[in-house]
Amino acid sequence: MQGERVPIDAQQVDAPLSRFAVFLVMTVADGGEALGTVREVVSGIDDLVKTVGFRDLEAKLSCVVGIGRGLWDRLSPERRPIELHAFPPVAGAVHSAPSTPGDLLFHIRAERQDLCFEFERLLLGQLGDAASVTDETHGFRYFDARDLLGFVDGTANPIGRMLPDASLIGDEDPDFAGGSYVVVQKYLHDLDAWARLSTEEQEAVVGRTKADNVELDDAVGPQLAHKTLATIVGDDGEELEILRDNMPFGRPGQGEFGTYFIGYTRRLWVIQLMIKRMFVGQPPGFHDRILDVSTAVTGTTFFAPSNPVLRGLAAAGEPTT
Repeated sequence: MQGERVPIDAQQVDAPLSRFAVFLVMTVADGGEALGTVREVVSGIDDLVKTVGFRDLEAKLSCVVGIGRGLWDRLSPERRPIELHAFPPVAGAVHSAPSTPGDLLFHIRAERQDLCFEFERLLLGQLGDAASVTDETHGFRYFDARDLLGFVDGTANPIGRMLPDASLIGDEDPDFAGGSYVVVQKYLHDLDAWARLSTEEQEAVVGRTKADNVELDDAVGPQLAHKTLATIVGDDGEELEILRDNMPFGRPGQGEFGTYFIGYTRRLWVIQLMIKRMFVGQPPGFHDRILDVSTAVTGTTFFAPSNPVLRGLAAAGEPTT
């Protein structure tokens, strides 16, 4: 079915929402040996998926590989996706979105936690000392696809034929068609502060009803709801969508509760504008009130190349004769 709706050989950025996920961000060591190991591992990621996933094909194990700007320039210095650059930090009057290091992103998804675990274990074994973990977050589906604030997440995702148009690069950058820009941010929630708000107040912040996920009318302003601030409209009046695969995470014993935001997009500037509107406000000074209980602690941008480009990274490192 995927081949029918995505006619190019893209990575599985459109894999269905899974029960479990691992978001693994890594930095690559200096030197040619480390770079060679990374080339070999990322170009052969499909083989590792098959090695682990054959145990239960119904569990739908998948892994999307994202590559940061700095590493991309080491792997392929001759050419680069048009919009690929490091995550720009955003400083609002009250809240800030930091930019944090990351050369590699592995977005691992499956219906079984043990398959995610085994895949990550083998992956890290293959990489060895070539790369080190800067952030490892284990996500899970929470009830009917809700975040830990109690609201359904991902409602605005594109579906059907709109999905590749929103998430996959096209003719505007033909060398990288079928690839996708990826932005990740890790948010930590103050659930006690959130619980002190009434349901009606929470709904006004989010822009949807809590129980049945019905979209509320836009506020007159100037304070806009989260769903409005995160909606970007093009010059033609049409909404410019992105593909979100956010997941809750947490450790109640450590008082840690959060949402891992991951957005795939054809147009990196769209996500960047969403984040700016949230933290600076639209108009400026009226930031997204969800940030009063949700703190961004990471922010990194990656490029997820198409499968042919990903596999070609191995050959790109071979010496010419």
